Amino acid sequence: MAGLFSPQTLEQIRAASDIVEIIGAYVPLKRAGANFVARCPFHQEKTPSFNVNPHRQIFHCFGCHKGGDVFAFLREYENITFPEAVRRLAERAKIPLAYDTHPDQAESRQIKERLRQLHEQITQRWQNVLAREAAGQPARDYLAQRGVPEEAIQQFRLGAAPAAWDDTVNWARGKGFEPALVEQAGLIVRREGTDHYYDRFRDRLIFPICDETGRVIAFSGRILSPDAKAAKYVNSPETPIFTKSKVFYGLDKSKRAILDAGFAVVCEGQLDLIACYLAGVRNVVAPQGTAFTAEHARILHRYVDEVVLCFDADEAGQDAAVRSLQPLLASGLAMRVAVMPAPHDPDSYIRAHGGAAFARLIQEAADFFDYYLQRLCRQHNPATDRGRLAILRAMAAALHQTGNAVLVDSHAQKTALRLAVNPDAVRAEFRKLARPPTAGPAAPGPGADPAAVPAGPVPPSPQEFWLLKLLLRHAAAAAWLRKHLRLKWLGHDTVRAVIAARLALPDDAPGDCVPGLLAQFEDAQAQSLITAAATDPRPLPHPEQQLRDVVHHLRNQHLDRKMTACAHQAARPETPEAKQIVLLQRQQTLRKHKRRDFPLPEGWPD
Repeated sequence: MAGLFSPQTLEQIRAASDIVEIIGAYVPLKRAGANFVARCPFHQEKTPSFNVNPHRQIFHCFGCHKGGDVFAFLREYENITFPEAVRRLAERAKIPLAYDTHPDQAESRQIKERLRQLHEQITQRWQNVLAREAAGQPARDYLAQRGVPEEAIQQFRLGAAPAAWDDTVNWARGKGFEPALVEQAGLIVRREGTDHYYDRFRDRLIFPICDETGRVIAFSGRILSPDAKAAKYVNSPETPIFTKSKVFYGLDKSKRAILDAGFAVVCEGQLDLIACYLAGVRNVVAPQGTAFTAEHARILHRYVDEVVLCFDADEAGQDAAVRSLQPLLASGLAMRVAVMPAPHDPDSYIRAHGGAAFARLIQEAADFFDYYLQRLCRQHNPATDRGRLAILRAMAAALHQTGNAVLVDSHAQKTALRLAVNPDAVRAEFRKLARPPTAGPAAPGPGADPAAVPAGPVPPSPQEFWLLKLLLRHAAAAAWLRKHLRLKWLGHDTVRAVIAARLALPDDAPGDCVPGLLAQFEDAQAQSLITAAATDPRPLPHPEQQLRDVVHHLRNQHLDRKMTACAHQAARPETPEAKQIVLLQRQQTLRKHKRRDFPLPEGWPD
């Protein structure tokens, strides 16, 4: 992210953010000698393998191999971007951010920051109305009727907008916010043809909508009077800080639970989400004021590979579940559906049957195509030709979106069993009804072949890892390696890049170069290699001899590869005799180089 934050600012934030204090706020750390250990927050384990080094200000897990500095931890644990991690740590340390960007971008950031300040202050204003003012009594009565406890009111920062048409208009004027900014935030509306404004949110229970880091960026207001002719819900319009198709209600509070559970529950409304959360099902989100979109699916896929849809029991809710199929499949997410018994929604079901019953309903949620087949059989009579044809067509259209032959075949058998027909006949009909994809390759379905998933990063050889460890643990190694190591001898791209960056540092650089290297490499593999080498507990007796032996070995491997290439080329029938002679001479020269030894490195302490 060079160019967005200056190196000086990043170093200032890093120095002000003690990694033990930061990680200790998320994970219980125990001292182990000079370091701290804990059970890793990134994978399940019984024996602590997560190590925090306060001297180097780094962490590394010897189980899952995640590692890095304080920015990397926050980015990984909170599942946020590097800029967001920087901003959060800067806010915590009260360090103003210095940007190296275009003036237009700086102006855009200032507007967004002003909008966030406005949203935060009006949130506090509406919280106070709900808690203390007479204008908040209808909202307090409604929440009491719905059984929403004070704990949830505080945690989700619920508020109440007074019934007056100009309460927000006057409040904003008193706080010094320009009307144009308040209008841009969607809090007030200009009367057509005039310079007068009125409040968008009036006489409503207010749900603040937060981004993934917990900052308020929009609002949803529920009408309180059952006799009112206005819309049941009023939502903020889209603004520079709010795009409804990219925001989930509750994700700021549920993302850790989603990661821990391994799947996300998607419900329809704010009160449903709050009820689920209080019932102990905390891996829950709700789309904000729009249908489930491809953007929503992409956001969830950053956290998990599976979604459980938990919409209302009515036809509108079930239709919404079916419409969610395409964006979920396109993102590669598997999906299940938890069906609420009529006439319930999640909130009413929890109030009627309790949190444990709701949790069981989520755990027992059917795979989407099993649910869809049952729904189609309720909508169309499977005992009639017309009904069977409608079911076949709908199942074929849905299944072929997966692009997965195994899913198509298995559900062809289930469809045949449900319709009491021959499975081969259903497969034949599915093939006839299949349509080619409109554009691009078929998206991987929920049952995609694991072999199709790209393999993880290739680890370096033991010799290259040991060389990196020697270089990071012993400052004297750098000067010797500059004279005797050739980077082309290294076969692992990431190790080569890290070693090159370390050797590029001047001789008078600080003895502990690890924090600076971590700042240069943001990708997870590089950070893991750096922290693994820096924290490897295996001792390094006689490091000067080890350094010589490792480099000698890497050099000989490189020469062996070159000699093998010469031999293969010389053995080709099409190689001219003169060229063969040159290649054989080259082999002899390489053998002579291989017999040469290295001098012992100078400047090592005894």
